[in-house]
Amino acid sequence: MNVLERFLRYVKFETTSDEESESVPSTPTQKNFAEMLAGELREIGLADVRVDECGYVYGKLPATKDCETLDALGLIAHMDTSPAVSGKDVRPRTVEYTGGVLTLENGERLDPAVYPVLERYVGETLVLTDGNTLLGADDKAGVAEIVSACAYLVAHPEISHRAVCVAFTPDEEIGRGADHFCVEGFEAPVAYTVDGGTLGEIEYENFNAASARILVKGLNIHPGSAKGRMKNSVLMANELIAMLPPAETPAHTEGYEGFYHVTDIKGDENETRISMIVRDHDREKFEARKAFLVRLCAYLDEKWGSGSFELTLKDSYYNMREKIEPCMELIENARAAMESVGAEPLVRPIRGGTDGARLSFMGLPCPNLSTGGENFHSLHEFIPTAALEKMRDVLVYLVRV
Repeated sequence: MNVLERFLRYVKFETTSDEESESVPSTPTQKNFAEMLAGELREIGLADVRVDECGYVYGKLPATKDCETLDALGLIAHMDTSPAVSGKDVRPRTVEYTGGVLTLENGERLDPAVYPVLERYVGETLVLTDGNTLLGADDKAGVAEIVSACAYLVAHPEISHRAVCVAFTPDEEIGRGADHFCVEGFEAPVAYTVDGGTLGEIEYENFNAASARILVKGLNIHPGSAKGRMKNSVLMANELIAMLPPAETPAHTEGYEGFYHVTDIKGDENETRISMIVRDHDREKFEARKAFLVRLCAYLDEKWGSGSFELTLKDSYYNMREKIEPCMELIENARAAMESVGAEPLVRPIRGGTDGARLSFMGLPCPNLSTGGENFHSLHEFIPTAALEKMRDVLVYLVRV
């Protein structure tokens, strides 16, 4: 089974995670996928393959003769897909892209005017969906590339390589992917997550991140007698949102620039809940952003009456740069690996986070590598088949001696 065949098989497994669930993993379908992957790893020939009670898959490809004393290298990807778009009944197809607009089966259009990245892939074979679901390259492409790299090494015993420790995690898309990761039992002192986008990406800087939940409590009174008395929590919530810096949103920022992002608002006159995320690469600016939200909610709470605005802030992860800088050979090795397959190394900050960000602070330095996919978390997600093959080769390069 080649890397494309694995990928096409994997994306048909529904593994959407669920932020509202308290289960681990958050959805039972992830555990089903985990058990299948564990069986596949055993068939390939990996040792110590297991699925733990939290749905994490672990395995180890032993080192070849005379490489047993070398440190193992870890390769990690996540099994879940984003709850932002349906991941049920994914129907992948391959197309030869000759340029222009790509029309999906349900009429959805991939237009280079909207997605200029398409122009890079004229003449290539792309994997797409039918337009009704996401594809799941984030991160089943990473899973397929890791499994295929291990299978390739087993099929080519003439290639000398260090031990390879692999892990597949649940619930990364809802920020829980590292919650129950067993760093102590993983055996590799360093690792890579394979969870990025465009082929060539190498990432060791990411946002500092926090979630914000704001409960706005109003007072509903019949509109016929509401003058001077009603406190409409929907309007109160809108007042808070209007006071956020208008140019500090994802749509207005890039590179190292941070933002406030309102992700969800639900409510009525009595009670409204606002969900937000707060991001910044710089730790001091990150702390300042959180402090601004605290002051803003305190101001509005005083204006509307005590108990009107309740803020809950929770840090999600931090910038892994400080944990990667002592082992920059990981980045240099990744550069060489990308160049070996003809891909330009693209060392850039992540405008988001990965399991690797948290794992780096748990004692496992873990920069992130590309999968080759584009337009993640959307109906317009796709991946070139050549990128799947090249990333398999990149991973083989990284572990060979």
